[in-house]
Amino acid sequence: MNVSYQWLKALSPELTQSPQEVAEMLALRGAPVEELTALAPGLEGLVVARVLEVLPHPDAARLSVCRVEAGGEELQVVCGAPNVRAGGFYPFAPPGARLPGGREIGRATIRGVESHGMLCSEAELSLGPDADGILELDGGRTPGEPLAGALEMDDWRLDVEVTANRGDLLCHAGLARELAPAGTAGVALPPIPGGQPLSLDLESGEASASSHGVTVRIEAPDLCLRYLGAVVRGVKVGPSPAWLAARIRAAGSRPINNVVDATNYVLLELGQPLHAFDLGKLKERTVVVRLARDGELIRTLDGQDRRLTEGMLAICDAFDPVAIAGVMGGLDSEVTECTTELLLECALFHPSSIRATRRALEMSTDASYRFERGVDPEGMALAVSRAVELVLATGGGTPDPHILDACPRPWSGLVVPLRPSRVKTLLGITLSAREIAGLLAPLGFEVAEAGRDRLDVRVPGFRSYDVRREVDLLEEVARAYGYDRFPQELGPFRPGTVPDHPLFRLEDELRDLLVGEGILEAQTMAFAPEGEGAVELNNPISAQEPFLRRSLLPGLFRRVEHNFARGGRDVRLFEVGTVFAPGGEDGTPREESHLAVVLTGARAPLHWQGESPPLDLWDLKGLLARLIPGACLEGARLQERVPQGRRVDPEGGFSLLGPGGDLLGYGGRVESGMLDAPAWAAPVWALEIALPAEPDPRPTPLHRPPPAFPGVDRDLALLLPKGLPASQVGEAVRTAAGPFLADLKVFDLYQGAGVPPGHRSVAFRLRFQSEERTLTDRDVERALGEVTKRLREELGVEPRA
Repeated sequence: MNVSYQWLKALSPELTQSPQEVAEMLALRGAPVEELTALAPGLEGLVVARVLEVLPHPDAARLSVCRVEAGGEELQVVCGAPNVRAGGFYPFAPPGARLPGGREIGRATIRGVESHGMLCSEAELSLGPDADGILELDGGRTPGEPLAGALEMDDWRLDVEVTANRGDLLCHAGLARELAPAGTAGVALPPIPGGQPLSLDLESGEASASSHGVTVRIEAPDLCLRYLGAVVRGVKVGPSPAWLAARIRAAGSRPINNVVDATNYVLLELGQPLHAFDLGKLKERTVVVRLARDGELIRTLDGQDRRLTEGMLAICDAFDPVAIAGVMGGLDSEVTECTTELLLECALFHPSSIRATRRALEMSTDASYRFERGVDPEGMALAVSRAVELVLATGGGTPDPHILDACPRPWSGLVVPLRPSRVKTLLGITLSAREIAGLLAPLGFEVAEAGRDRLDVRVPGFRSYDVRREVDLLEEVARAYGYDRFPQELGPFRPGTVPDHPLFRLEDELRDLLVGEGILEAQTMAFAPEGEGAVELNNPISAQEPFLRRSLLPGLFRRVEHNFARGGRDVRLFEVGTVFAPGGEDGTPREESHLAVVLTGARAPLHWQGESPPLDLWDLKGLLARLIPGACLEGARLQERVPQGRRVDPEGGFSLLGPGGDLLGYGGRVESGMLDAPAWAAPVWALEIALPAEPDPRPTPLHRPPPAFPGVDRDLALLLPKGLPASQVGEAVRTAAGPFLADLKVFDLYQGAGVPPGHRSVAFRLRFQSEERTLTDRDVERALGEVTKRLREELGVEPRA
């Protein structure tokens, strides 16, 4: 939302803060300012000059010699524009000044005549395309006054970030209510230059209204709650006066003509979209608000032909659509220089209808942006009267005495109860009923006591879309009180008795584990392009990402590419997040919590003793081994192969299988082509595992003292056939070794001389220990005998000689 600082001050005369201070105030109220821009760069040193005399150039027919007054001195200027006249006021660049393009103005001799400075055109001031004539200013100026002030450009533009629930802030009046010291009471609409207060009556009807040969009728009351139509006759359409054009420019828009600018002015000032129809182009001088018929065509103001469908709300004359309700007007009813009769539309549409139409037609306008977020149902009469006054002040004409008002669904205000005791419970501060009323009243809320611990709060129309519950009022109390005023110390509180869900605790433990491994957490969006998701969104925020992701790895790959593009070689990232898959018959998607890790680069930081080797598959497997118990995946086993389509090399990766053979995860080297890696990049390793939806609660930690009796270590070298996992052998050893086996580790791997072909020698270290006595050699040998017997009979594994 682009906002003019001077416009805010005009609405709230008591606002004395600087633009920078206003930006800070808005941030504290929940509407941060993304950018603050001065509107008059390059106009420093330029002033207003009055032309006293215009004489022909003695040696050039197309030039004139002007005598100008600029700040107490008279100067001679040679000018080539034909529109300069004596008595007019024009922008003037005295010698030494610079134009916005950087051109420095000095004294010059033009065809034998000295020229001291330059009268400037619109194009030379970078204010528009007109370069044929000098920009003429309106009367009442003072020669020598700064040009920026005369053009009303001594202003700042604030780019305010407005959240979707605060449609009331999409206008200057809404922001002025937040900033004015007295709140709503301190905001008043500035007078319109040349305007006169109007006294127009409403010609009301439930579904239709008629007056002076003009009719408006609503045939879709569920989608259009109210429609006002004001008629102005005898209008002269033309350029807007300088003050109106300056206001429109200051808010980041482009002036068009006095009628269109009047509607845009009201939209920017009050947040109410308006539309002007050429009344003479409406068949039977009738406006009908109805649902479009399937296949109806309308050419909109942007020159595009739009095909409407059933369910879209259309503004029609007696026969055909003339506008797409709440989105854009039609070209056939456009206001032009030939227009003399206007119908000004001011409507209240249902937000969801405008949103659906805008999405279906793939078009967005300033009007639809506001209608989708809700406009003030109580401010419509003020908005249309303001627009009529602007049209009369800038284009003349005579208004019909009655504003047509079709209103099948009259608006009734909302009253929300608020308990002062709830303020203390939720916000942690004690406020009396009077103090609460004092905080809410400046924001437009009407507060009345309705009991011992109850306030009845009437919500103003401009807040009726987002303040509907008690908790919404509590948020308003907090904002008005000031987030910066809340105490920093921790007050007394009652701890909750409901434990966290086991999955949440598991995710936190995994985060701690991975951060301890030196891996950084990433958080990527759950939205994905079509190739990376199977669940399509009904209302995507981006046309490029209309699906929900089915894997975490593509988002992490993009983060790796981001680091590669900036020269980062060593990247270690993980993410814990939700993935989605198509659901059952009800269409609800299935959700799973996954953990994904990507690693690339050197195993250790650069050191003077030498370079570290790059990360490899064993680093990834080692990390997985530490994750399996932390992820409550005990009993899972590895398989040295990955299913196709998993973004890692099927031959050089691994799968993690559950006890029933179901796929729990996979990992390996990322396939070439999965990410854009430079030539110097090391291999990228990745794994992704599914977390259990209902992990078993963690057992309560128990204290166990160190053993009082010594342990006995035995090494066992085994010949394992190719394809037999060492983990499977280890499980068999644990099962057969009996109760005295305290620890089992692999400490050696050998392939070469002395080992039969197709085999490898894997050495295990077994530690036997008892908590009750010292073990004898017989105890240990008996256990080893059981181990070798079980391995020989079940797996065909023999000890290495």
